[in-house]
Amino acid sequence: MTAEGSAQSRAPATAQALSQKRAAPPVPPSLAKFLSLNDFEVAAKRHLPKMLHGYMAGGVETDWSLEDNRRAFAEYGFIPRVLVDARARHTRMSLFGKEYAAPFGIPPMGSSALLAYRGDLVLTEAAKARNIPMIMSASSLIKLEEIAKANPDAWYQAYLPGEPSRIEPLVDRVIAAGFKTFVLTVDVQVSSNRENNIRNGYSIPLKPSFKLFWQGATHPQWSFGTWFRTLKNHGMPYFENMDAGRGPPILSRELERAFGARDGLSWPHLELIRRRFPGKVLIKGVLHPDDVVRAKEIGVDGVMVSNHGGRQLDGAVSGLRMLPEIVKVAGGMPVIYDGGVRRGTDVLKAYALGASFVFVGRPMLCAAAVRGQPGVERAIDLLQEEINRDLALIGANTIPEIGPEFLTKV
Repeated sequence: MTAEGSAQSRAPATAQALSQKRAAPPVPPSLAKFLSLNDFEVAAKRHLPKMLHGYMAGGVETDWSLEDNRRAFAEYGFIPRVLVDARARHTRMSLFGKEYAAPFGIPPMGSSALLAYRGDLVLTEAAKARNIPMIMSASSLIKLEEIAKANPDAWYQAYLPGEPSRIEPLVDRVIAAGFKTFVLTVDVQVSSNRENNIRNGYSIPLKPSFKLFWQGATHPQWSFGTWFRTLKNHGMPYFENMDAGRGPPILSRELERAFGARDGLSWPHLELIRRRFPGKVLIKGVLHPDDVVRAKEIGVDGVMVSNHGGRQLDGAVSGLRMLPEIVKVAGGMPVIYDGGVRRGTDVLKAYALGASFVFVGRPMLCAAAVRGQPGVERAIDLLQEEINRDLALIGANTIPEIGPEFLTKV
């Protein structure tokens, strides 16, 4: 466990625990059928056109890394303790000095507003309402200034080329918007080989075709509830946050330049960002312990261990397998895990292996797509309730109590 986590109380005041366990408001009938994160993923597959669902849910090439994110969790089993008084348990967890109601957050997900109406705003407002962290994506279709206004505690995530002339103005824009945490994604040197996108008819830029039209026509709830509603109220979506200025629209051939030159991004550019950004700086997409050591030497405040949801290098190992080694070399620097989380038990396994915090992506976007902000809040509540229940079954009251002694390889 991190020093920050171990400093938290192992047995919170009974009054605090009881306040968390007060009866939750009744679940609206439209959300009552959703009993797990998987239920939102199943509903999203029906709701979204095949090309969009494939873009969101798919991996790359053989899907080896996508599947390894789930395999890694299945290779650990719990060794619970019994006869532990767990009436004072709670799910609160702190990160960078801020206490959150649940020990997980929502990571950056590109083009969210194409899958869910005003998707990035829906996600960040749900996170604010439930007091969990949320990271907006550089490939968002909603201006970063709007996200910062809706949720001043949101984080910004960047995809950057190796060009200081583009890096510096963007960093300054993020500072001016009021973001206090800057996340640099470091595992997107080039576009990955997502064959499933080609087969399903999805591309960036979007290319009008009969297949595209037919998929929209056969999914009218998405077409009218998201696509035409967006066009009517906000016009053609643009990639608003790739650079200091507005990026191209999603139909533009200029998108190649906006996404290009990332293979030139290197350590000196991270040093530049560290010098220029006054708040917290993290890097996302780290798997090798040596990279964590170098990042710490540069002065980053934390790392996100991830294989990009299995969407970049097929064959990249699950970050869960690398957590213990990375935590060891991080020396107390927060190590955040992201990848394949679907259950409260997954969250607790990541913490048992040393994670300082956990992020949960695709299911939250599915919830936004099918039920908007209430859906995301329901998804957050379900996962938090699972964690609360699992703490009692494992024999613990707080997240920092969970360590490797609660796990065994199976």
